[in-house]
Amino acid sequence: MNGKVEPRLHGLRVRYDHALRVATITDAASGERAAFELDGDPAELAAWLSRALERPVSVRRDDAGGFPDDEEAPGPTVISTATLEEVASWFPDLDAESMRRRLRANIELDGVPAFWEDRLYGAAGTVVPFHVGEVRFEGTNPCQRCVVPSRDPLTAEVTPAFSKHVAEQRAATLPDWAERSRFNHFYRLAVNTRVPQAAGRTIRTGDRVVLEGS
Repeated sequence: MNGKVEPRLHGLRVRYDHALRVATITDAASGERAAFELDGDPAELAAWLSRALERPVSVRRDDAGGFPDDEEAPGPTVISTATLEEVASWFPDLDAESMRRRLRANIELDGVPAFWEDRLYGAAGTVVPFHVGEVRFEGTNPCQRCVVPSRDPLTAEVTPAFSKHVAEQRAATLPDWAERSRFNHFYRLAVNTRVPQAAGRTIRTGDRVVLEGS
């Protein structure tokens, strides 16, 4: 289950303890709040979510790879701060923070121009290797967006014609360094990646991004 198929998920607020062992969930609609141990019995969490969402929910865990949307590129998504600011400027009522919450990228790059991250993929069947701190990434493709970014992340209210407007602006502003052949449509923002060997390695705020061979 995700926000694509269940907009009411936007109404659930989750806070984690420092050790990432306890999740406290608040239902914004009812105000109900409950804490759950993530290593505990998932049945209690499943029952609470079923009541909040008014549909049957089961909770499962996959330690091997999780449940990524893109199984061929399950690594972090990458976007630049300048991209968030630029895309937000396309909408009179949105700012960069709102766009950040809508697009939910895992790694945000500062100190580069808008859409710099479009350098991190190439033609179909290829990858662009790059490093962030100790970790080697492979950029694979521009991320195809779903319905979720069109909704206010706190209320789920829909911004009219969001995807159409983004696609039109993206087509008009696609930088020269982007591999245009990867755009069968232009509702694509951020870059999908995969991480060949990440275990035991760390990235930190302030790490440089270095393209291999540059």
